[in-house]
Amino acid sequence: EFQELSYEWPGLKTVGVVMSFRQEGDEAPEEPMIRYYISSAELTAKKLAEAARQHWHIEAKLHWSLDVALREDACKIHRGQAAENLARVRHIALNYLKGEKSFKGGIRRKQKKAALVETYLADILAV
Repeated sequence: EFQELSYEWPGLKTVGVVMSFRQEGDEAPEEPMIRYYISSAELTAKKLAEAARQHWHIEAKLHWSLDVALREDACKIHRGQAAENLARVRHIALNYLKGEKSFKGGIRRKQKKAALVETYLADILAV
């Protein structure tokens, strides 16, 4: 099956499998998570593991920001495409808030200031 991949992705250089375990608290992990990766870079096993770890670090950090700052997990909207649309709006808002550098505060403080001060909101949206 892997030989056929090279026809679908002409620049394919690496096919890799990463097996990882997720541990919560003191409990031992039960089953491994198996993920498959393809890359146009020639990666050693160590480099592939580092890239996978970095990807999931960024992913976890993003979801933590979305949940803590924008309370994404508390959203009860599930009708049609509304949940997906709101997720996209949250990503955009988070990017705007992170990009604004004139006010030294966390995302929640920036949100509050933007809600209270129209000129600050205009500064964020003009970035």
